[in-house]
Amino acid sequence: MTTDHQYNGFLDTKVLWPEKYEQLPAFDHNIEPKKSTGAIKIQIPKNEVLGKIAEHFFYHYIQSLDHYKVICKNLQIFRDKTTIGEIDFLIKNTKTNTVFHIELVYKYYLYIPDISTVELERWIGPNKKDSLVKKVNKLKEKQLPLLYQEETIAKLHTLGIEIDTIIQQVCFFGNLFVSRSYENISIPHINNECIVGYWIDFKEFISTTYTMSNFHMPQKQNWMVHPKFCSDWYSYDITLIKLKESRAQKKSSLLWMKTTEGVVSRFFVVWW
Repeated sequence: MTTDHQYNGFLDTKVLWPEKYEQLPAFDHNIEPKKSTGAIKIQIPKNEVLGKIAEHFFYHYIQSLDHYKVICKNLQIFRDKTTIGEIDFLIKNTKTNTVFHIELVYKYYLYIPDISTVELERWIGPNKKDSLVKKVNKLKEKQLPLLYQEETIAKLHTLGIEIDTIIQQVCFFGNLFVSRSYENISIPHINNECIVGYWIDFKEFISTTYTMSNFHMPQKQNWMVHPKFCSDWYSYDITLIKLKESRAQKKSSLLWMKTTEGVVSRFFVVWW
């Protein structure tokens, strides 16, 4: 997969909350992005994690817009030589001179309806090590309040920025996967356009439903790529071997599938 495929996949990702949700003000993501039609010049380290790749792409995206520029990214805040947090982005609308503090989130969550009666608690990470509620709480209790710490205010002052002129926003990209029984059900409190696939357990994958299709197990840095750009497809038997290896390591796997009719889709096979 090329960096262009990754970047355009990033631009196609929808935000969980296009408007303010609870205490999380939403970034105006209705600005028309400029998709890449050639080799984009973004230097990304080979083993960069997915969240950091998203930061590289968001930076490139903002810089490509008219009247916007990035003042700084990953601004570390120190207290007695100890890092107490990091400001993801400070960006400026050069037309209005408005400065924004943007916290960027790029996540994958699975909807597990039977684990809670609280809607947001039903969204968890593919390996059960993360959850939507945990991330929302971190944003509200740590990441957004960081802006108002004395150390942050002092740091911003050195940049010529006064704290009372900054508008805080959250850009929360979500790639959501539901169980098969919820594929055609609208789920409250989130943007349902973020639902891009479904999830199954290993037992279901070894059923006859999937044996005639071809598959690709993308590396995590390619998860944001649309499967229609995949050119390397593998048989069910080869894929099953790879899935068993991931399951033994307690890792859920994202699969792209192409049916005999040429229809492509994406889903997770969970290890638990």
